[in-house]
Amino acid sequence: MRTLTFGYSPCPNDTFAFHAIAHGLVDAPFRVEPVLLDIEELNRRAHLGEFNLTKLSVGAFASVGDRYHLLRSGAALGHGVGPLVVARSAMTLADVAGVRLAIPGRETTAYRLLRLAVPAVSNVVALRYDRILGAVARGEVDAGLIIHESRFTYPDHGLVKVADLGEWWERETGLPVPLAGICARWDLDPETTAAAERAVRASVQHAIDHPEASRAYVRAHSQEMSDAVCDAHIKLYVNTYSLDIGDDGLRAVARLTAQEPAS
Repeated sequence: MRTLTFGYSPCPNDTFAFHAIAHGLVDAPFRVEPVLLDIEELNRRAHLGEFNLTKLSVGAFASVGDRYHLLRSGAALGHGVGPLVVARSAMTLADVAGVRLAIPGRETTAYRLLRLAVPAVSNVVALRYDRILGAVARGEVDAGLIIHESRFTYPDHGLVKVADLGEWWERETGLPVPLAGICARWDLDPETTAAAERAVRASVQHAIDHPEASRAYVRAHSQEMSDAVCDAHIKLYVNTYSLDIGDDGLRAVARLTAQEPAS
C-alpha cells in the first residue's frame, strides 16, 4: 500500500479533524504520513510541492495553483471565524496603516484580508502566529494580526480588539470567511485524489461522531493551551464546511483569490 505525505497544522482543529486518517481509522487505499507544521510553513513548502496532501491558506492558493488544487473536504471556513487585529490600546482599523504590525505570514489568508481591508498597510513584520501576542504586549510592535487560538487568549495579554477582519469580509461579501483548505498535488492520479477526498471527509465525520477519540492526540500538540481553549477552538473551526465546502464556500474562495490586494 502506498504512503501519502499529509501536511497539516498542530492546532486543535486539525489534530481533531485528521486524527482518524492519520491513525488509519478510516478506509483508504493508502497510508498517511502526517507532517505537522505551522500554516505559513506549509504555505512555503507548497511552492516546492513537498507534500502529496497539504493544508494551505486560501491566501496562498493563487501562488501555488500550478502545483495543488482544493479538495471539497477538510476546509477551515465559516461565519465568525476571521482573524483579528489587536493592540495594547484602542485604535481604528484605518490607524493600522500607520503602525508597526506583526503578521502570521505573508501568504496567510489573514494578511490577504488585511491588505484588502487596509490597502495602505505596509510596515509589517512576519512572526510565527503564536509569538504575535507576546510581541504586541512587550511593545516590540504596535499591533498584531492574530489567528488560531489567539482570538480566545488575547485579553489575557492585556490587549484589546481593534477589528475583526472576518466581520469586515462578511459585510463586504455576504460570504463565509475562507481561511484554509486541504489540497492535493496535481500529479496525484484522479482515483487517488478522489479517495483522499473521501478519506478526509470520513476523518472529519469520525471526529464529530467520536469527539473523545482524538483528545490525547489533540492535547499532545496543543502546547500550553487549556482544555477550554482547545474545545472552543475545535467548536469554532470544525463545522459543516469541514465536511464539504459547499457552493457558498467555493464562491468565497473564488472571491478571495480573485481580489488582488495592494502590493
